[in-house]
Amino acid sequence: MAEVTIYQKPTCSTCRQAVQLLKESGKPFTAINYYEKPFTKTQLRTLLKKAGLAPKDVVRTKEEIFKELGLAKKELSDDEWIDLMVTHPDLIQRPIVEKGDKVILARPAESVKELL
Repeated sequence: MAEVTIYQKPTCSTCRQAVQLLKESGKPFTAINYYEKPFTKTQLRTLLKKAGLAPKDVVRTKEEIFKELGLAKKELSDDEWIDLMVTHPDLIQRPIVEKGDKVILARPAESVKELL
């Protein structure tokens, strides 16, 4: 049985809720702070593909960096979005939870139960 991996930011309340649900499940999991261990372009692309999500689907549009870079007015390719998210991890919706070939964006946090 595949182990669960949660890619998260420990100060994010949704991430903390998802981690708590994983702990309560009693099943083993790995928590990765993607600010300390950043995503590679290939890794992020693979996770999004497994989730069936386009890069733009997981962009945090309310982040200051989104506004600073004027991203609302730009038409970007998937590769350009990936590059921006790897460079600016605040742009990535979180948490992203992986189990084997399944990946979900655990928003709300309770959706992590789908993988348990």
